[in-house]
Amino acid sequence: MTGKKILLVEDDKDTVRAMAVRLKSWGYNLTVAGDAIAAVSTARKEKPDLIILDLGLPGGDGFAVMERFRSNIDLMLVPIIVVSARDPMLNEDRAVEAGAEAFLQKPVENGELFAAIDKALSKSERVA
Repeated sequence: MTGKKILLVEDDKDTVRAMAVRLKSWGYNLTVAGDAIAAVSTARKEKPDLIILDLGLPGGDGFAVMERFRSNIDLMLVPIIVVSARDPMLNEDRAVEAGAEAFLQKPVENGELFAAIDKALSKSERVA
């Protein structure tokens, strides 16, 4: 899976740094968007293989961002993993119904994150 491009949509700089270290050490190429508006434009430009999306973003809710991804012909099939501090009891089902492959609770453990990424990318390769 090395060389795959991941778009990380996250506004917290500490989380971005921690995720960047993990993802790059696993061989992924990383692009970052820090708010809802940049998320869509960056995704269109970069054409990521996978998107990791926070729900609490400046400029718009993560669910609205996911809806925009799913309504864009170039992005609708890109797998999305939601990584959020929001209550999973209230948000996990909604995220999956909106098109997320997985909902992971912050702080996310390495094994859990890597397994979700691997599963989502494997699934998208079978569809492509």
